[in-house]
Amino acid sequence: MADPSSYRPKPGQIPDSPGVYRFRDEHRRVIYVGKAKNLRQRLGSYFQDVANLHPRTATMVTTAASVEWTVVSTEVEALQLEYSWIKEYDPRFNVKYRDDKSYPSLAVTLNEEYPRVQVMRGPKKKGVRYFGPYGHAWAIRETVDLMLRVFPVRTCSAGVFKRSAQIGRPCLLGYIGKCSAPCVGRVTPEEHRELADDFCDFMAGRTGTYLSRLERQMHEAAEAMEYEKAARLRDDMGALRRAMEKNAVVLADATDADLVAVAEDELEAAVQIFHVRGGRVRGQRGWVTDKVEAVDTAGLVEHALQQLYGEEKGEAVPKEVLVPALPEDAPALSQWLAERRGSNVSLRIPQRGDKKALMETVHRNAQQSLALHKTKRASDLTTRSRALEEIADALDLDGAPLRIECFDISHLQGDDVVASMVVFEDGLARKSEYRRFQIKTFEGQDDVRSMHEVVSRRFRRYLQEKLKTGEWSPEDAADDANADAGLPAGAEDDGRPKRFAYPPQLVVVDGGQPQVAAAKRALEELGIDDVAVCGLAKRLEEVWLPGEDDPVVLPRTSEGLYLLQRIRDEAHRFAIQYQRNKRGKRFTSGPLDEVPGLGESRKQALVKHFGSVKKLRQATIDQICEVPGIGRKTAETVAAALAGAVPAGPAVNTATGEIIEDETPAPAGASSERGTEQ
Repeated sequence: MADPSSYRPKPGQIPDSPGVYRFRDEHRRVIYVGKAKNLRQRLGSYFQDVANLHPRTATMVTTAASVEWTVVSTEVEALQLEYSWIKEYDPRFNVKYRDDKSYPSLAVTLNEEYPRVQVMRGPKKKGVRYFGPYGHAWAIRETVDLMLRVFPVRTCSAGVFKRSAQIGRPCLLGYIGKCSAPCVGRVTPEEHRELADDFCDFMAGRTGTYLSRLERQMHEAAEAMEYEKAARLRDDMGALRRAMEKNAVVLADATDADLVAVAEDELEAAVQIFHVRGGRVRGQRGWVTDKVEAVDTAGLVEHALQQLYGEEKGEAVPKEVLVPALPEDAPALSQWLAERRGSNVSLRIPQRGDKKALMETVHRNAQQSLALHKTKRASDLTTRSRALEEIADALDLDGAPLRIECFDISHLQGDDVVASMVVFEDGLARKSEYRRFQIKTFEGQDDVRSMHEVVSRRFRRYLQEKLKTGEWSPEDAADDANADAGLPAGAEDDGRPKRFAYPPQLVVVDGGQPQVAAAKRALEELGIDDVAVCGLAKRLEEVWLPGEDDPVVLPRTSEGLYLLQRIRDEAHRFAIQYQRNKRGKRFTSGPLDEVPGLGESRKQALVKHFGSVKKLRQATIDQICEVPGIGRKTAETVAAALAGAVPAGPAVNTATGEIIEDETPAPAGASSERGTEQ
């Protein structure tokens, strides 16, 4: 552990203005990011007697080896910079919320010519309007099914839409009146977009207008003795009312607010958010976090609001945010939210009435979420701990292997040979640490040689990271520094977590004695003797150790064997996925893929403009320059590349023997030259 006094800034060196600061460890990785109204006062509080600090703060300052800061002009700028750095560096001592599940949202793709209504998960996309998130996808589908009677917006995928346009017949929803069938021209793009806008307005809470309009039309149809139309309008009103009933009315009709509640103990905290739009609860979501820094309820609220609204703009930020405790920089936080929304945002604690009652409901949800998380985690921790202990005992390790890396080789009859590396920490997959390798030193099928190469490259990277930090100084460092897996010499460390900076306690290879021996030999050649190696053979699920003639056989009911199988299967899946993607690109590649500097968008523009690669090959340089985004230099490069490429032979219809001319447009991302997969 470092002594904080060893890197404490000199008196008077720290400014007394607002700013953001970063603590770095001995490897220059950023481990904590914070902000302050007064940098001198805030940083000074870290360099007092360690015994007087909060235990988590003491751990952080003794892990750190340096501190640096950036001065900003306002507290709002400090808030924004803090959020950006936490997102960029992922510091280990900052509170980071993680979703306890993936929440679906109702999305309307307003960025398309014919907007589509669909269920979406994951990060939000530009030009798409979202409603929710919802607790269950089926709740969205039920609501959409009711509303399509009144707002028959397209819900089909791009493939179904294109197919219906080609054959001139709509899908089933078009026939039963739940789609306006823009694919066959029943409505114009403008009329369909107006339907989509009305759908969005209704979902946003502006319901009275549409119900009044439908009721008026129903009475007019009844007076005109158009009873079938009046009955249909009556059913439409019923459908909209049932859709509205799925969201309980909790506040006044005009209320747009998010309610944030926190339940916490000494180690963890759970956050629950209710999204209220038009007085109705339109969505709910929850997060759980480890309290890795000394933070109170107000601090947890501030971190939650940063994560909740950091990527949002416009109406996604509500007019009102209700919280259980106001953060220290509440005015700056309100101003930051207002800038993201484009108008004033009220940040306050509800004191009485319906809002306070609803906040109590949100808080009860947070308490239940925390209790459920602790129940699940206790069970998971017990099982994972037992599995790691069983592996340590079976392999005679000094301690439980908290980080395990597994390698697998994949190929198709010796072609497209690739390898995967998956990482499990504390028995859980760490997908951000997964890595893929292409075999470079030879061609053909040789799993043993491939395993030796991949393990060598991975640990050579690790030694180079140690070399940069001064932890390792071998005599042949210069040779290793020039290895293909290395980083440029003298590259500055930017504080981000490095790809191969952390060594595993156990390396698992997919295979038996030969693969294990190859991995062990690779480690010995690099002088690494503190990493255990084993192999898991698929045939009998036996564990092989280096230099042993007999395998270690774990009981079929062993949690340790189950964990090793999961790790091996995950490495196998990851390798096969990479191998298939690589093979697919090889089969769909064409002469345009060989043109340097020609990206996917310009390739598609060229093929779309000329109709096929055959016609593009016949075009002059001046004709190629007519394509938007293609300059003369690029046109000359394209023409030279196509002139040097050998055209594929004509395709033949095997049923008739007819030679098919290549006049059809090529698929996106590929040329129209035909090839046969061997």
